[in-house]
Amino acid sequence: MMSFLNSLYCFASAEGAVSVPADSAFPIWAWLIFGVFIVTMLALDLGVFHKNDKPVPFKEAVAWSIVWISLAGCAFGGIWAWHGAEKAQLFSAGYLLELALSIDNLFVFIIIFTFFKIPEKYQHRVLFWGIIGAVVFRALFIFGGVALVEKFSWVLFVFGVFLIFTGIRLFFPEKEEKDLSKNLAVRCATKLGRFSTELHGHDFFFRKNGLLYASPLFLALLVIELSDVIFAVDSVPAVLGVLPNDGSISAEEKMFLAFTSNIFAILGLRSFFFALSGFMKMLRFLHYGLGIVLVFIGVKLILAELPGEWAFHFEIWQSLSVLGAVFAVSILLSLIFPKKD
Repeated sequence: MMSFLNSLYCFASAEGAVSVPADSAFPIWAWLIFGVFIVTMLALDLGVFHKNDKPVPFKEAVAWSIVWISLAGCAFGGIWAWHGAEKAQLFSAGYLLELALSIDNLFVFIIIFTFFKIPEKYQHRVLFWGIIGAVVFRALFIFGGVALVEKFSWVLFVFGVFLIFTGIRLFFPEKEEKDLSKNLAVRCATKLGRFSTELHGHDFFFRKNGLLYASPLFLALLVIELSDVIFAVDSVPAVLGVLPNDGSISAEEKMFLAFTSNIFAILGLRSFFFALSGFMKMLRFLHYGLGIVLVFIGVKLILAELPGEWAFHFEIWQSLSVLGAVFAVSILLSLIFPKKD
C-alpha cells in the first residue's frame, strides 16, 4: 500500500501538476499514518475477525457498520482539531456523498452473488479482495483527477456536464441485468482462462488433473472490480466537485480529503452490505435523491468556473445542507411510501 502511494506521488511530481512538500497541510507522515491504518484494519479484518468462512450475522454487521462510522467520525474530529471546521466539513461532505453512492450500488453485489451462486459464508471473502482493488482504483482516479484539474481547469466544465447528465439519468433507472454471462469481464476471462462452474471451498484458483482452474468466486470478484471502476467514474468527479476550486485549498489538500473520505466509506462497505442487504429495496427513492445531488454538484462546478462576475461559489455549509437535506428526505419518503410488491 505505501509503495503504491509513493509511486503515485512520483508520477504526479514528474508530471509537475501535484507535489507534497514537507510543509504541506497534510504532509507525507499523515499519508503514512493513514496507509498504516488501512493495512492494519484490512489485516485484522481477514486475519483475525473473519478468519473462518461463515455468514456474517446481522448484529455483527450492524456493529461493524457503527465501528466504521465512528472511525470516520474520529477522522472528522481529528481534521477539525488540526485544520479547522472548513476542512473537516469538506471531509464529511465527501464521506456522506461516497457513502450514499456506495449504498445505492449495493444491490449490484446481490445480483452478482445470486448469479454466480456464491454462498453467504464466502461473500465476505470476495468483498474483502474487492475492497482492496477499490482502494487502488480510487487512488488512481482521485490523484489523476486532481492532477488533471490542476493542469486543465476546463476539465471542471466536463465534470459538471457529466454529473448533470448522470444525475438526470438516475431519474430513469434501467432494469438491472440479471444475466451476467454477457458481462465484458466474464466474456474476456472465460475466453482467456479455464473456469469451473463448481466452487472449490474459498479458493479463487485450484488445480484439477494438473491444470489450473479459476472458481466462480474469481469470476464474481472480476465483475465486482469492473463494477467499482464504473462506480468510480461517477463518484470521483462528484467528490471532487464538492471540494472548492477557488484556490482556497491546495491540490495536496484536495487529494488527502477526497482520498480519506472515499476510503473510509469504501472500507465500511462490506459491513453495510450485510447489514442493509435485507433493507436496500426499501430505499426506493434514494437514487432519485442521488440524481438531485449529482445535478446540484454539476451545476455548482459550472457556476464556479464561469468568468468574472458571473462566477458563483457555494459555501461548504450550503453544499452540506443540500446533501444532508436531500438524502434525509429521500430516506424518509422511502419509509413513508414503501414499494408494494
